[in-house]
Amino acid sequence: MPPTPTDAHPGQAPAALAGHLAVLLQLGDSALPTGAFSHSFGLESYLAAGTVADEAGVQAWLLAYLDTQLCCTDALAMRMAATGERDTGELDVMLDAAVVAAQVRSASRKMGAQLARLLPAALPEAGPGPWPAHYCLVFAAAAARCAVPLPLVLHTYLAGAVTALVQNAVRAVPLGQVAGQRVLGRLRPAVAAAAARALQLPAEEFGAAAPGLEVAQMRHEHLRARMFMS
Repeated sequence: MPPTPTDAHPGQAPAALAGHLAVLLQLGDSALPTGAFSHSFGLESYLAAGTVADEAGVQAWLLAYLDTQLCCTDALAMRMAATGERDTGELDVMLDAAVVAAQVRSASRKMGAQLARLLPAALPEAGPGPWPAHYCLVFAAAAARCAVPLPLVLHTYLAGAVTALVQNAVRAVPLGQVAGQRVLGRLRPAVAAAAARALQLPAEEFGAAAPGLEVAQMRHEHLRARMFMS
C-alpha cells in the first residue's frame, strides 16, 4: 500500500530524508521573516499582570498554549488539511471562527500572507499559489507539496512556534539566553507529544482552548504599553 500522509516514512532513503530535513529547517527557521518576533499570542498580557514573571512561569504558560491552541487548533487544522478531512478554504473559515481574539486571528493571517510571499524565493519547489490564508495552513501546504511526511511537519511547526515564543520571552520577561534554552530543552518531550496527539485527535476537538488564555489574548489590545502586536 502507498504511504499515507501520517506515515513518518522510516524506511525512506537517506537522500529523501535529507531533502525533507532541508525543507523543514528552512520553513521552521526562526530567522524566516514571517513576523513571528512581533507577536506574543497573549503572553504579554500575563507579563503585564505579573502572572508570568520568570523562567518557570514562561514554561508553564507555553505548556498550556501548546496543549490547547497550538495542538487543538493549529496542528489539528494542519492534520485535517493534509489528510483531506477538510479542504483548506473551509479550514480557513474554521480558524477564523475558532480564534476568538482579533489580534491573534490577524497575526495568523498576516504571518500566513508573509510566508506565502516568501515561498517563491525560499521554497520554489513548493510551486506557485494559491495558498491558504492562515499561517499554519500555508506552512502545511508548502511542506506537503514537497512531500514531507505529516508527523515531521507537525513536529517542526510546533517546535518552531515554541522557539519563537521563547525568543520573545527572552526579550520581554526578560530571561537570559541560557534560561531560554533550558525552557526549550524541557519542552522537547511536550512538543513531540503534542505533535503525536494532533495525529490522533478527533475532529470534534478542533478549537479546544483555555478560556484564561483567550481572555488574556483579548485583553492585550487594551494594554497601555506593548512590545508585541498580539
